[in-house]
Amino acid sequence: MSAISFDPTSGVWLLSTARTSYALWTDPTGAPCHLAWGPRLTLAAAGQLVPLPAGEVSSFEGSSPAGEELPVDGGARYGAPSLRVRFADGTRAFEWAHLGHRISEPAPGTTELALEFRDRHYPLAVTLHYRVHDDTDVIERWTALRNTGRQPIALLRADSAAWTLPLRDDYRISHVTGQWSAESLLHREPVPHGETVLTSRRGITSHHANPWLMLDAGDATEDRGEVWSAALAWSGSWHLIVQRTPDGRTSFTGGAGQDGAELPLGPGEEYTTPRFAALYTDGGFGAASRGWHGYVRGHVLPYPDETRPVLFNSWEATGFDVDEAGQQELAVRAAELGVELYVVDDGWFGGRRDDTAGLGDWTPAAERFPRGLGPLVDEVHRLGMRFGLWVEPEMVNPDSDLYRAHPDWVLHFPHRTRTELRNQLVLNFAREDVAEWAYGWLTRLVADNGIDFLKWDMNRAFSEAGWPARKDGQDVLWPRYVHNLYGVMDRLRADHPGLRIEACSGGGGRVDLGILSRTDQAWPSDNTDAADRVSIQHGFGQIYPARVMAAWVTDVPNQLTGRSVPLRYRFHVAMAGVLAVGGDLARWTPEELARGAELVAEYKRVRHIVQHGTQHRLRGPVDDGPTAVQYTTADGREIFVLVWQRAPRHGTPRPALRLAGLDPAARYRDAASGAVHHASVLTGYGITPELPAGDWSSTSLHLIRVDDVAADGTGPL
Repeated sequence: MSAISFDPTSGVWLLSTARTSYALWTDPTGAPCHLAWGPRLTLAAAGQLVPLPAGEVSSFEGSSPAGEELPVDGGARYGAPSLRVRFADGTRAFEWAHLGHRISEPAPGTTELALEFRDRHYPLAVTLHYRVHDDTDVIERWTALRNTGRQPIALLRADSAAWTLPLRDDYRISHVTGQWSAESLLHREPVPHGETVLTSRRGITSHHANPWLMLDAGDATEDRGEVWSAALAWSGSWHLIVQRTPDGRTSFTGGAGQDGAELPLGPGEEYTTPRFAALYTDGGFGAASRGWHGYVRGHVLPYPDETRPVLFNSWEATGFDVDEAGQQELAVRAAELGVELYVVDDGWFGGRRDDTAGLGDWTPAAERFPRGLGPLVDEVHRLGMRFGLWVEPEMVNPDSDLYRAHPDWVLHFPHRTRTELRNQLVLNFAREDVAEWAYGWLTRLVADNGIDFLKWDMNRAFSEAGWPARKDGQDVLWPRYVHNLYGVMDRLRADHPGLRIEACSGGGGRVDLGILSRTDQAWPSDNTDAADRVSIQHGFGQIYPARVMAAWVTDVPNQLTGRSVPLRYRFHVAMAGVLAVGGDLARWTPEELARGAELVAEYKRVRHIVQHGTQHRLRGPVDDGPTAVQYTTADGREIFVLVWQRAPRHGTPRPALRLAGLDPAARYRDAASGAVHHASVLTGYGITPELPAGDWSSTSLHLIRVDDVAADGTGPL
């Protein structure tokens, strides 16, 4: 059976993935409606889900808020709409007229469905898009809206899609909240009746929430139970609205934008929403995460098969005190440690001596780099490392040559204070001249200096988000800003195929599927305290894989929390993602440098497992007990386990960690001790790792499958 099929008799479309099905139809009014999302169905079975004609509905109830593929504002609908429009004569209601559908295969292993509609009277065409891939259960959806008339139309809300869950006795929502330096803190709580809104109105994805959610019936665990989840591929303001209705149903809608902003759609213009992808599994939260990790690696990242290098970043070592001689000294120490990518952070350009000046003037500071960046780049390359640079292209300090020349380039309203956060203002990337300026200096910087890597930062949210030069500027700038940001990155990468980019926004302020489709890794948080990072990384990993999660080892006492934890613990926490070092290596003792080099070498031996393997959360950061994460190669031949424990209480038993996903007939040798373990014992009974005594203890376990073992468990090793 095709991945997408249609039954003209029942009028049902069925989308099939490897393990799940999604079914929909158009009801007698012409509206696209949901039928099923869950375990596999045949097309004939899905046809049995078409509802019988509804009886008389109470005049106080109207249509159910749940059940339409894209709920509109119109008729007797009183739930959260996914589509709200205002036509030229002031009419707001939308009425569906179905035109037809198209099923296509745009690439091998990929199938798309396009359902075409129009308003019954007004010149607005709406196409609902669905995409499935052979190698994932993730379903991608988006919507295209086109003005086919001669008068403008205002899009008051244009979500990407709405998703409906099957009827269950109860529902629970999983999502993350936080703030700067405390991002991605996981919450699981009952879904209340009414509407629950997750959103960012900041112009960026935000530190405070992330555009994904998971829903279950309140009984899912890490290893079992039905979970429905979704993630939005958008790097600006966004909203997700979960509805739990009085008749017991639950659905959610999501898209770009926030309340109060409308998007003008001129004659002949088309607006395409960002992708809103979703996944069903009956394997619990762990299977949902692994499904998302595989999807990100297979269908989001530009170069998913690459193994990310060990990175050193100069920020916590030097702050703004950056010069050629000091950076060369640090580079020598970094190379001796085993670092493969050396990144110079803030302070290398213009009049940048602190955070009050210089942003926007992107030329090397003459007194600090009298010969330009070339000699430093050459030395880093000579040492066998790639060279990276911190940039913040979307920002400007009022104390800069750029701002003095172009004060109109920032987001602002007439006669209103230009609010400064971190002593900076936001450049209006929605303007073509601003985007072209940014692209121009970035591509020259990379080409002229042999830059291999950019840490692309963005250190404040929008305020006074206006564009006085355009009458509709305060509305069009929100989506256009993001599209132009994407365009600059896309052009830059096309110019320089070897360039790699890290997404950063004051830490984890811009991490989403949209930005990850044009970057190579992300900075989850400016908080580098290893103790705090365990919880931050736990929430981050619910959707995003270790392959994109940059994690630093920095000095103690930690600059943010003042906490001191052992070097071994700091390394083990950072090994759970893309390992990096951010300490002041000039102050490390010979013993610390030697131990650090050993741990870097250990990571290099296992990073293919961490970055490309499947992840199982063996025990989350839920109490004083250990937290443990397992990574396994696709062929099951290698396993790497990391274990961290904060402050064990005397007399508290240590739980055995039961490994996951192993062939019970296999045996594994511990790469460190040589001990051999039966997989049936590791998965059925568990292993109790030996943790060093004291607070902030940690350990790692690298297991390699033993070949040529007899079926009875005996035989040569």
